[in-house]
Amino acid sequence: MATRRRVALVTCASSGIGRACSLALVAAGFDVAGTGRDASGAGLVDDVVFIGLDVTQGASATRVVERVVKRFGRIDVLVNTAAVGSARPQGDFDNNLLGLVRMTQAVLPYMRSRRDGRIINLPSVTGLITGPYLAADRASRHAVAGYSAAVDHEAWEDGVRVLLVVPGGTGRASRVNHATPATRAIGDAIVVDDKRRRIADRAVAEVRTDDPLAVIAKAVVAAATAPDPKPRYVAALPGSGIDVVSRPGQAQMVPLHMFYAPVRKHNQLPG
Repeated sequence: MATRRRVALVTCASSGIGRACSLALVAAGFDVAGTGRDASGAGLVDDVVFIGLDVTQGASATRVVERVVKRFGRIDVLVNTAAVGSARPQGDFDNNLLGLVRMTQAVLPYMRSRRDGRIINLPSVTGLITGPYLAADRASRHAVAGYSAAVDHEAWEDGVRVLLVVPGGTGRASRVNHATPATRAIGDAIVVDDKRRRIADRAVAEVRTDDPLAVIAKAVVAAATAPDPKPRYVAALPGSGIDVVSRPGQAQMVPLHMFYAPVRKHNQLPG
């Protein structure tokens, strides 16, 4: 059934950031299709049509796009929200990066054929500022920013934009989705002993900020609706520090020791 309203497809929409973005897009006048591994999440978010999706499978991503187009007649916006399901390197890259790539590859040909569309990715500020023992998770998040910028250059002439919304942190609201340090991760140079792991776990929990989910959802709506969108939107409370380092090029202008010293101190590392 075709609709004249704009249509957004939001991944991981049953809770946390995905749920907040879905509700904000509904309020902004979008028809919203949400995805999750369990499509029974349909009753969790009002006015959102739920579809089962396994982002680790390219065929699943393709089927979701086809189902949304068949139901609504269009897809105007794809929102890829963060989805950390494992602290294993393969799990990190499948959820944080490769799942996003699969969704982009599934929807991009359709958007290009219409010469219109926006893909909004949420890489997390931890791709810019990182600590020890989460190398695979942080690398996958950093890769999201690079991938998004490259595809934005490629798709722009076809009327499609690939944009970033960078969340600072969401505190308890999305804590369940955060990775924890791995004891033997391929991406980590050091094998963490029990003491170091406990310290790192505690440090990760303590440094999370409490930016409201509404701040992130507002930035996503801005990226989805702005007539002339910015390549990157910072979704953090003013004065948090995240709003500064998340700006393009800002992190590179600050001396590395200003990032390293507090991170090493917080993780009780020498030097």
